[in-house]
Amino acid sequence: MAIKPRKSSQSECNACTFVIFGVTGNLATNKLIPALLQLEEAGQLPNQTRIVGFGRRDWTDEQWREKVLTEQADRADEQTCQRFIARLHFHQGDLNDEESYRTLAYCLKQPEFPAAVIFYFAVSPDTFGPICANLAAAGLTDEAQGCRRVVIEKPFGYDIESARALDEQLHRYFNEQQVFRIDHYLGKGTVQNIMVMRFANLLLEPLWNRNYIDHVQISHAEVQGIENRAGYYDGAGALRDMVQSHLLQMLALIAMEPPASMDAECLRDEKVKVLRTIRPISHRGVHAQAFRAQYAQGVVNGNVYRGYLDEEGVPEHSTTETYAALKLYIDNWRWRGVPFYLRTGKRMAENHSQISIRFKETPQHLFKETPIERIEPNWLLIGIQPQENFRFEIQIKTDSLDMRTRTVQMDASYTREGSKKLEAYAALLLDVMQGDQTLFLRYDEVEWAWRVVDPILKVWSVERDFIHTYPAGSWGPVEANRLFDSDSHYWRNNLALSHS
Repeated sequence: MAIKPRKSSQSECNACTFVIFGVTGNLATNKLIPALLQLEEAGQLPNQTRIVGFGRRDWTDEQWREKVLTEQADRADEQTCQRFIARLHFHQGDLNDEESYRTLAYCLKQPEFPAAVIFYFAVSPDTFGPICANLAAAGLTDEAQGCRRVVIEKPFGYDIESARALDEQLHRYFNEQQVFRIDHYLGKGTVQNIMVMRFANLLLEPLWNRNYIDHVQISHAEVQGIENRAGYYDGAGALRDMVQSHLLQMLALIAMEPPASMDAECLRDEKVKVLRTIRPISHRGVHAQAFRAQYAQGVVNGNVYRGYLDEEGVPEHSTTETYAALKLYIDNWRWRGVPFYLRTGKRMAENHSQISIRFKETPQHLFKETPIERIEPNWLLIGIQPQENFRFEIQIKTDSLDMRTRTVQMDASYTREGSKKLEAYAALLLDVMQGDQTLFLRYDEVEWAWRVVDPILKVWSVERDFIHTYPAGSWGPVEANRLFDSDSHYWRNNLALSHS
C-alpha cells in the first residue's frame, strides 16, 4: 500500500534531463542507472527524458551506452534496454573546470534535451561547493530557462558545523525547494507503510503512547563488512553512517504526531518536532546512553572473515566503531519515559532491519491459580528488510485441557506474492521528477539529527585507547545490553516468535 498514487502514464510525468556527476562511480553504476532502468521498464520515463553522464573519461555517447548495456543487460529485457540506452549521452568534463560546464550548458540547450534539469551529485560532499559555483557561472542554475533541482546523497556533513557549512554552500545557488536530500531508506515501501499503519487505523492510536508502550527498538544489521570502503568508513563510523540518518528517521516516523495533511511540509514539520524533543545527552551521560564496538575475526555463514583492523586501508590502531547502540528519550507528552533503543552493526549474524515495539505487561495477573506462570507482553514487529511486513504477537489459550497460553503472530504482509514493485531509489527518483519532497530531508531535520549525536561523537573522538570488539557473525557485543532500562529488555533480532 502506497502513501499516494503513483503516476502511471508517461504523459502525466514531467520530462526532464538528468545530469549525473560522478557517473562512472559505484553509486551511479549500482544504484542510479539500475533505478532509472527500472523506471523505464515500468513505463514511468516520458519519451523526452534524457540522461547525461558527466565524467572525465574520454568516451563517446556510444561507448558509454555500450558499457551501460553490458553492465545492466540482465536487469531488463532487450527491448527495454535498447529504449533506455537511446536516452544516454556522455559529457566529458572535470568537476573543477569552468569550461566543462560552459560546454555542458551549450549541450543542454539543444532541442533534444528537456528544459527541466535535475543535477544528481553522486560525488564526494567536498565537491558540492565547486560544482554549484561552476553551474552558476555557466548559467545552469537559472530557473528562467527551466526547472532546476539538485539531488544530494548523505553524508550531509561530518558534524553539525560541517552540515551548516554544506547547507550554506548549497543555498548560495539553490533554494530549499530545489534541494532534494535523498535517504534511500525513506523510499522503502514498508517505511512509508508505517504512516499508513499509524494514521489509517484507529485501533492503534489509543495505544500509541507512554501509557501502553514499554519501549521501542530500531535495528539495522548487515552481514557485509566495510567492502573496500575504508577511506570513507574509517572517517565516518556506524554512528554517522547509519544512526544520524536512517535510524533517526525511523524514530521520527514512529514517534511523530499525526500531520495536518500528507503535504511534504506538514509531514517534515512533525518529524522535526520529534527530533527537537529528544532529550540532549550530556558529556557525562554518553557512556550510559551510547555504546560502540568493532568487529573482530569471526565466522559468517560458514566463512571466516577478518576483523576490521585487518581490512585493507584501515589504520592499525583505529577506534572507529562498526557497531553503535543508543538509548534515547523523547521528552514530550506522548513519549515521556519510554526508552528508544537504536542499534546498527556490520559483520553481524544476518541482514536485518526492523522496528520492534513492546507493549507493557497487563496490570494484574489473573491466572495465579493456573499453570500459567507469566503472561508474555505483546509486540508489534515491523520488518523493513529482508522481510517486509507487520506482525503482532498476542497470547491465546492452547488446545490442552489445562489453562495454558502460547504466543501467536498475526501477520499483516505488505507485499503480495509475485508482485513487482519499484525499488527505493527508483521510487525516490520518480518523486524528484514530480517535485514531491515528502520523502526527502529538509535541512532542519538534518541539523537536529546532528544535535542528537554530536555529544557522543565528541566524547568518542578523544577516547582512542580502547574499543570493545565482537566476533564477526554474532549479534554484537553483550556489553551493549547495559543500555537496557530493565532486565526484561532484550534485542529482537528477527521476526520470529519471541523467546525471552
